[in-house]
Amino acid sequence: MAATDKSASSDTNAKKTDGPKIEGEGSYSAAKTYDDAVHNFVAKGKVAPAAAEAKRALDSSEGAELTEAEAKGKAHAAPEKSIKSKT
Repeated sequence: MAATDKSASSDTNAKKTDGPKIEGEGSYSAAKTYDDAVHNFVAKGKVAPAAAEAKRALDSSEGAELTEAEAKGKAHAAPEKSIKSKT
């Protein structure tokens, strides 16, 4: 049994040296995945077409439903912080 405990202990130590492993609200892997996806989306020139599609959807018959869904989502979100310009 001591050999098993030693093996488990060395596995734990190996995991500690693999780099930051904070997960949950401080999830480095999720943040990196998100950042990479945003960077790729922008780099591939997809922002303008997505914005045009969103405008089309808001101006269509589904616009009221989308606006209502946005309001419901914002009702559960933290208050937005205003961004003050540096002058």
